[in-house]
Amino acid sequence: MGKGAKKSGKSGKSAGKSAKKQAKEQAARDEARARLEADAPTAIGDIGGELRVSTGFVLADLDPSSTPGFSGDKALGAAALAASQAELADLLERLFAESTAGSRRSVLLVVQGMDTSGKGGIMRHVISVNPEGVKATAFKAPTEEELAHDFLWRVEKALPGPGQLGVFDRSHYEDVLIVRVHDLVPEDVWSKRYAQINAFEREVVAKGTTVVKVMTHISKDEQKTRLMERLERPDKYYKYNPGDVDERERWGDYMQAYQAVLDTTSTVGAPWYVVPADRKWYARLAVQQLLLEALRGMDLTWPPADFDVEAEKKRLAAG
Repeated sequence: MGKGAKKSGKSGKSAGKSAKKQAKEQAARDEARARLEADAPTAIGDIGGELRVSTGFVLADLDPSSTPGFSGDKALGAAALAASQAELADLLERLFAESTAGSRRSVLLVVQGMDTSGKGGIMRHVISVNPEGVKATAFKAPTEEELAHDFLWRVEKALPGPGQLGVFDRSHYEDVLIVRVHDLVPEDVWSKRYAQINAFEREVVAKGTTVVKVMTHISKDEQKTRLMERLERPDKYYKYNPGDVDERERWGDYMQAYQAVLDTTSTVGAPWYVVPADRKWYARLAVQQLLLEALRGMDLTWPPADFDVEAEKKRLAAG
């Protein structure tokens, strides 16, 4: 019994040391995280200004592994993303609250990019802060019903309502990208769509929607690496599409099509932002900051009460 008790005592002492060690390590991690989050804002520069497409922009000149407007590394980028989540959630809640008082304002985030360029990760890591006020639409190949209408018909139906953040995973731009690359309609049809898109977006903006258009720009080599990862991990098989390899053979055609989109549809009211996407952490941070920039510019306020606050306090207290 004595030996057993001693052994048990040693075990308990050892467990105590282990618990203390774990607590110390956790405290160190918490301190490091706090330092990172404190430093994160200073590493964020004018990301929107750096990424906004202006006259003369050449897609081929942008390094997909660069981090324009951010001077930190991956760890600092993750801290910056976390540090800004609360503000993003607050602004989105204000946007929704305004709609309860009659505001018609909304935000539309359009995310375009080659396969594996990180669009899904942006949805999970950036947009999930306020899913209640988000209307997300993933555009696939058009249905027979959609093909029976103008190409903008299904897009108009998916626009965000008052107080919402609408998110397009792919969009109406497929009709001047994949349609062009694969010759799905004659050139005299798709070439007119740039002007139609500009007119459509002007109308959307005029009705109170702030439009943020993002191209996630990945390199061909990085795409190959990500596709190979999907083939090497059983938990990623569901993401793999054999057709992606076929599309890689048209890479040059897609880059030309994207350049045409950027040249003709980056407008004052609905500019394009090209986000280097070889570093997933940077792409997520950049899109978050672009959304924050747009929301801050809306000067969102909490709506005033449409009832007598003091009278309601007295009624509640008396109840």
